[in-house]
Amino acid sequence: MKKEQSSQALLCLLLIHTTLGQSDYAPYFYDNGPGSKNGNMALFSISEDTAVGTHVYVLNGTDPEGDPVRYGLMFEKGSKEYFRVDSKSGNVNLVQELDREIQDEISVLVSITDGRNKVVETVRVLVTDANDEAPKFQNLPFIVDVSEDAAAESSIYRVQAVDKDMGSGGSVSYILQPSPFSKFTIDGHSGILRIKPGETLDYETTPTHFVTVVAKDGGGKYKGRHQVLSSTATITINVIDAQDMPPSFIGTPYFGYIYEVSVPGSEIFTVLARDGDQGNPNPIFYSILDGSDGVFDINGTSGCITVTTYPTLLRKELYEIKVKASEIGLNDQLQAYAVTTVTVRVVDLNNHPPTFYGENGPQNKFEVTMREHPPAGEILRGFKITVNDSDQGANAKFKLRLVGPSRVLRVVPQTVLNEAQVTIIVEDAAGIDYEKGPTLSFKLLAVEIDTPERFSATADIVINLKDTNDNVPKFTSEYYIGRIPENSPGGSSVVSVTANDPDSGPWGEVKYTIYGSGSDLFHIHSSSGLITTQPWTSLDAEVRSKYNFYIKAEDSEGKYSLAEVFITVLDMNDHPPEFNEDLLEKTMIIGAPVKVEAVDEDAESPNNVIEYSIMTADPDNAFEINTDTGEIMLKPFIKSMEIVQNITKEKECRWSLVVQARDRGSPSFSTTAVVNIDITEATPLKGPMAAFLLRSRDNPMKALGMVIGIISVLVGVTVFISTAIYMRNAKSNRIAPVRRIIKRRPKDQQPWTFRMPIIKFSNPADKFLIDNPELGLQQSSGSPWPKPPPPSAPCLPPPPPSNTRVSEWQRAVPTISGALVSRGSKKAKSSRRKEGNISSALVSELKLKLEQKINENNQGYY
Repeated sequence: MKKEQSSQALLCLLLIHTTLGQSDYAPYFYDNGPGSKNGNMALFSISEDTAVGTHVYVLNGTDPEGDPVRYGLMFEKGSKEYFRVDSKSGNVNLVQELDREIQDEISVLVSITDGRNKVVETVRVLVTDANDEAPKFQNLPFIVDVSEDAAAESSIYRVQAVDKDMGSGGSVSYILQPSPFSKFTIDGHSGILRIKPGETLDYETTPTHFVTVVAKDGGGKYKGRHQVLSSTATITINVIDAQDMPPSFIGTPYFGYIYEVSVPGSEIFTVLARDGDQGNPNPIFYSILDGSDGVFDINGTSGCITVTTYPTLLRKELYEIKVKASEIGLNDQLQAYAVTTVTVRVVDLNNHPPTFYGENGPQNKFEVTMREHPPAGEILRGFKITVNDSDQGANAKFKLRLVGPSRVLRVVPQTVLNEAQVTIIVEDAAGIDYEKGPTLSFKLLAVEIDTPERFSATADIVINLKDTNDNVPKFTSEYYIGRIPENSPGGSSVVSVTANDPDSGPWGEVKYTIYGSGSDLFHIHSSSGLITTQPWTSLDAEVRSKYNFYIKAEDSEGKYSLAEVFITVLDMNDHPPEFNEDLLEKTMIIGAPVKVEAVDEDAESPNNVIEYSIMTADPDNAFEINTDTGEIMLKPFIKSMEIVQNITKEKECRWSLVVQARDRGSPSFSTTAVVNIDITEATPLKGPMAAFLLRSRDNPMKALGMVIGIISVLVGVTVFISTAIYMRNAKSNRIAPVRRIIKRRPKDQQPWTFRMPIIKFSNPADKFLIDNPELGLQQSSGSPWPKPPPPSAPCLPPPPPSNTRVSEWQRAVPTISGALVSRGSKKAKSSRRKEGNISSALVSELKLKLEQKINENNQGYY
């Protein structure tokens, strides 16, 4: 029973499988026709200028059962893979550059599969043209040979260029690059090169022409834009010479000479002619036309002219021979010719060169001994020189020249005929210098002028010099700089100087001396030039750190020169810092520093640069000090007297500090001082003037200057207003200004004047106190700080007199006066709270007095 059931199930499964197998269909591509960008790429075309990476197509297909499909691209073995497809989306991208001129069709295997069935199709992708190829010339290089007698407008060459592009991009046209002297033109379509109308070629003027031809295509699109491509090539045109020029003689005019020793057949001169057509020259034949008188002959091939008789038989001294040069053409026919004249002169033979003579006959060396630096223009009489040439006429004419150091000596005469006495004259005395060389050597030359042989003679001129004392000793430098540490022992070396005297013997020996301000501390060795300190010298940079004096270099005859010596004494750290007192008393207002200062007597930094530090403080940890300025201040957290009283148990708030001042020298020195500091708290001031006075407590002159400035401004404003009113009233005839009279103060009343006291404040609060002599009795009565008296109102000016006339009216310039009361007693140190009241009173009094003076001035105008 069980076997039957299993066989039935097996049969059912086989039936289902058979049914499913009959319904499984293969996937397929959509065929969307040509021009479509999706499908199976059949009849798909792509431009060769498409950029790599561009999405160019979409493979599109389906499966009948609706199963997902995947796409693929394959290429023939050995061919480039130009495309790549995304298997899921079917997007096809270009992965390699295209070139239609290399491959205009691409074979691609496209596939689609549903996982069980795969369909592969072969498609052809067409590559369309873009204008990416420039025309290329064929048969390069272009070299053309053209006869110079070629006719105008005749064709001489055809240029050909090929463009691989299609359509208008493959068509080629030709032009010539413009040139101002071009003799050629080209046909734009055929490329035929011709001679321009009316132009001719000339080998003798321009044997070779270079023409640049441009081949350009008809233009086309490339990567979305229109472009025209072109190429250039150079055509070399060689002009072939034609027989159109006569011969010409080379090197004219011609001159020949017959000498007294000539014999028949001797060569006189050789003429040379060449065909004017150098590209294709004809041979030349020479002949004598006239002027030979039967005594001259010429070689027809070489052009050599010879004499046919002895010179003694010649009847004339000058002959002019006409020579003809003819071209030999075809069949030895004489063609074009040229004629020239050869001038022949019969002359004496130049057979004697110039010769120098001394007292004993011919001589080639002359020597003399003399002192250096003779005066300019002096004749060197030690030389006895004669020069002679035995020839006659032009053959005996020669020049004299002295060769050697330029413009030192000159020779007279410079031009000689036959014979002359030679004189040598000094031209530059500075060149005859023993120190430059004990011997001067020259060459005396005699050279013929008008002879072909140019015979010459040479003699040596030697001058032995004697030295004189003509040089002054010279230092190697205009000044010398020396440095020596202070406290150096006596006899220490400072600097060495050197002077040179090029003279010889005793004249060249130099002796050194020293003189000038400060030179008594130094010594110079008379022969070596070494400068040292005197044995008893002790240098101190703090006393004097700079010395300068003069040194003298003198030879045996008293000639000398000077130089200046600058000596710097180098500072050594030999002084410790010092405070003015070992115990310093300072009063500190909270928020303001106090300053200690030490002085180091060393001359230079870093020896005199001081660093400050607090060594000990009782109590500790309340102060800090500025290491550079020595300003001692409370630590930032201490801002009130309450904090101070919490730190110390002393009711007086008094600290003792041990401050150290240390210099930065090497070795470093230090010193200490005890600083007692009383700490107090200033009463806050109100108002801008009070704030300014508080800021200026360390500089009372600043506060005083500010007050003076304000008063000056007020006076200036008053004068300006008075001037303006006066000018206004002067223009009016109806209103007469009232004379303003300023009432003088009584003699017993003290004027308000500023005094500039020199005050040293032991207490910073004293800076805000003023002296008042009227308070002396009150202070002695027991009240330490009485209130200042209230300011008194100024008196009004008296009325103007009734008989005052406008013309006699005199205007008084308004003035402001004031007085500061004197400073109180120094007993105020014990009461810090009252100092603020005194300061406030001072500010109030100054304000009241300024306002009263302004009102008083203003009342004078009404």
